[in-house]
Order: sequence, then structure tokens, then C-alpha cells
Amino acid sequence: MRDSWVRYRLRVLNACRVSENHSMLLWGALAGFVGALATVGFREAISLLQALLTGHSGSFVEIAKGLPWYLRVALPAGGGIAAGLFLIWARRMPAGPGGDYMEAVSIGDGVIPVRHTLLRSASSLATIASGGSIGREGPMVQLAALCASLVGKFSHFPSSRLRLLVACGAAAGITSAYNAPIAGAFFITEIVLGSLVMESFGPVVVASVVANITMRELPGYHPAYEMPFFPEIAGLEVVLFVILGVLAGLLAPQFLRVLEFGKTVFGRWRMPLPVRLGVGGLLVGLISIKVPEVWGNGYDLVNSLLHTDWLWHTVLMVLVIKVLATAITVGSGAVGGIFTPVLFVGAAVGFLFGDGAQAWLPMHVSQPFAYAMVGMGAFLAAASNAPLMAILMIFEMTLSYQVVLPLMLSCVVAYVVARGLDGRSMYDITLKRHRDAEERLRLRGTHMSELIRPAETVLRDDASLEEVSAVFLKYPVKYAYVIDDGGRYQGVVALQDITSWLLDHKETAGRTARDFLRPHFLHEVTPEMSLGEALQLFLDHQGERLPVIASVDDPRLLGVVYKTSLLDAYFRLDRAGG
Repeated sequence: MRDSWVRYRLRVLNACRVSENHSMLLWGALAGFVGALATVGFREAISLLQALLTGHSGSFVEIAKGLPWYLRVALPAGGGIAAGLFLIWARRMPAGPGGDYMEAVSIGDGVIPVRHTLLRSASSLATIASGGSIGREGPMVQLAALCASLVGKFSHFPSSRLRLLVACGAAAGITSAYNAPIAGAFFITEIVLGSLVMESFGPVVVASVVANITMRELPGYHPAYEMPFFPEIAGLEVVLFVILGVLAGLLAPQFLRVLEFGKTVFGRWRMPLPVRLGVGGLLVGLISIKVPEVWGNGYDLVNSLLHTDWLWHTVLMVLVIKVLATAITVGSGAVGGIFTPVLFVGAAVGFLFGDGAQAWLPMHVSQPFAYAMVGMGAFLAAASNAPLMAILMIFEMTLSYQVVLPLMLSCVVAYVVARGLDGRSMYDITLKRHRDAEERLRLRGTHMSELIRPAETVLRDDASLEEVSAVFLKYPVKYAYVIDDGGRYQGVVALQDITSWLLDHKETAGRTARDFLRPHFLHEVTPEMSLGEALQLFLDHQGERLPVIASVDDPRLLGVVYKTSLLDAYFRLDRAGG
């Protein structure tokens, strides 16, 4: 009867678990729907503010070209000041570990602060709508994640399910911004979650699909990039795409380094935040007098590169100036994303490479736009350290199987080259995960030889009882280690044995350490032991330290290893995700 009752309870628990997994698919769909609405809302807010400021909405570059020079300067500067004021207001609001959606999923409890997020989004809106050279996908995804977090919070989700729901909302935001549901799901899985587990991947996919369907049904929908038909790549031209991957892998870390340099330069200026962002906007505005293409996130420039014949020196000039403007905007502290600027830089680098290849082999090389398309994926793979996501995103944008082979080669090569240089990533969470993985490998390879310390309580086996007692009086230990004339470990003398003998006997003459020896103290550590093996010995032994011998066949005493040192290394391994 009891066994039947146990089996019944197990079936009920399993059914509840299955039901919970099924319900998360429905919640993921809801997160996808509200995430898409949040993304559309932010996009429409940009258009509305554009119209209020300039009288027009749409292409940032075309708007900038139609403005007099003084408005090209004044608008980004004024937008920067407004953005800084919103940021000061946001800093007065408690953020906690869930201030960013990646932190809310990876290290937080899934709760995203509402007022803090809305104020930062308003700051980003001011920067973007006034012509700042930064992406809009960052605040879009943050708002989508916020909506998912609110849904879970009002439904009283536990932390584990709330984090998953926030991940679903973020995937919906990426999907809505780039019309790439598969890449959106893999972005969250590869970068934010860090692993592909079906219990979490299923709801994230559902959220991405629902978000994409919602975006397609809403008025004003159009793909972010209008991709031309990708030509068939045959023969040795594939080698050129491998070289493009190498080039992207070399340049992507340098692009990220330029952005970090911009932050360092602005960080040295001790000025109020609104003034700092205003100066950043002013500099971008001054640049736009001669090069209006620096306005916006780069959508228009990428579409132009894909469909228009550009002169190589014009592309190079716009590329350099656009990178400078982005570094100024990001460095000044503006809130936004660099995902879209990364795609533009990749497209420009690919276009320049393809144009050079065309000049060298005009009859055997595809048009430059094909290299621009692959360059977008390769540069994104190198900058984000997420090659699978980059491959899927460009494939979804093109919907062409012709692009798969050169795209896969270029993205993987770019990723490997970038990781081999310095492992930089556009996302801090990716850097942390890589550091944790390296720490796990290092700690798992740690042997006791790295933790050995000198053994201060060592006695020769012919030491007198007075010498033994002196050691225990000097050091607060339970055991003293005994060696022979050759330094070979013989065993231990226990404090308990000495005190018991002294209480029962008054005569100590003629007694040596050999008389109190415990030769079967089977807790010796060897230098080649792993952390886990040594920890198991400590679990069987209540002392603070253990003796280290050269080997079982060569029992020379090398020193001791302390439990605190071992546990410190072990806990660092555990914190690193081991």
C-alpha cells in the first residue's frame, strides 16, 4: 500500500512539472506579444519626436541633409543635454542587479525596476531622435524585457520562471527589431542564458515567433534591411570569404577598443552628466555639417551600400567618420545599443573588401554587396562572440541558401580570430562567462603542488618527549609529523596521545616520538592529486591541514596543504560555474 502511494505521488509531481513546462510556452507567447508592442511603441515614439523636432520622420540621413547646418549642430547637442537630465533622474531610482535585462536573467531574480528603465529609455529616446550615432535596439529590448517582467511579477512567478519570462521578452525585442525570430531566440540562448536547454529554449522560441507574427500584422511593418538576392559562390571565391572572416576578426576587437577609448576620454572630464552628453552631441553635430551620414544608427547606410554603387574612398571616409561619431556618442554616456553600428561597420568593411577583390579579379568575383552582407555577419560574430546567432541572423535577413556556405566560413573564422586576439565582446556578460570558463579550466587543472606550504611541526622519529611537547606548546595543532633520518614520512604524533600519557605517567625519560607514532594515518596528499580528491580526504579528516608526500613509493614529506586554501580554490571553481 505504501509503495502504491509513493508511486502515485511521484506521478502527480511529474504531471505538475510537465504542466508547468507546457504553461511556460503560453506565457512565452504572451511575453512575445507584449514585447512586440513595446518595441513598436518605442519606434513610434522616435518617429513622433523626430517630427516634433525637425518636421519630418523617417531616414535620419535624409532628415540631416535637409536641415540647415546650425540645426544639425543644435539638435544633437540639445538632445544630449536632455538625455543627461533623464539619466540623472534615473540614477536617483534604485536599480539593483536587475537594472539591465541581461543581469536580471543571469544574476538577478528577474525583476526589472520600472521607473529606472523608463527613465533610461527616455534618455535613449532623446539621444536617438536628435540624431545621436547609436543603435535603438538596446532600449527596445530592455522595454520588451520590462513588459515580460511585469507580466510575471503580477502573476507572482517564482524567480526561476520570472527570469525565463524576462528572457522571452528580450528575445521578442530582438526579433521585433531585426525581423529574425530564430536569431532572436539564439541571441538570448547563446549570449544571455549561455546554454541551450530545451526547458528554456522552447518558451524563448515561442516568444520570438509570436513577436514576429505580431510585428507583421501591425501597420507600418517593413524589414530593417532590404537584402538583395545573394549570388551563387563557386570555386576559389570561397577563399576570399575566409580572408574576409580573418579581416573581420582582426578589426572587430579594434572597433570595440575605440569605443572603450571614447569612454575613457569622456570619463576623464569632470563635468555634469548633461554637459558631458551635450558635448558629445555637439561634436556629432559639428561632424554632421560635412558628413550628415553620421546621424542615426546606420540602417540607411547599410541599405544604401547593399543597393547603390559607392566609390571606395567615399565608403572608407564614411566608415571612419561614423566610427568616430559612434565612439563619441557611446563615450559620452548615451544610452543605446551598438548592435546596429556593428552591422554597419561589418557591411562597410565587407563592401571595401569586395570592391578591392572586384578590381583585382573583375570576372571571377561577386559584386561588393555580397561581401557586405557576409561582412555584417562576420563582424557581428567577432564582436559579440556569438557566431551561431550571427549566422542565423544574416540567413534570416536574406532567406537565401546561397549565402550559407560563405557566411558560415566567414563567421566562424572571424570568431576564432577575435577570440584568439583578446576575447573582447560587446557584451559584458559574455566576457564574464568566458572568464569563468577559463577559471574553471585553470582550477580543474590545479594540483596540490600549487597549494603546498612548509610543514612547521615536523619531528624526527628519535625526538625526545620534551621536544614533542615543546612543538605542541608552540603550535596550536592536533598532530605533529614524524620523519626518519632520510626525511621519509613515518606518520603522526597526536596531541591527545601525549596528554593522556602525561596524565597517567610522571616519568618521561627515555620516551621518543617513535613511542607515540601513529603509522597508519591514511590521509596523505600527493602533489598530483586534484582538488576533488584532496577535498575528499579532508571530509574524512577533521583537521585543518594534511601532510603532502612526494608519492606513495617515495614518502618524502614535502609540506602541508591547508583546508582553507583548498576550500578557497574549490569555491572559486564553484563560483565560476564548475
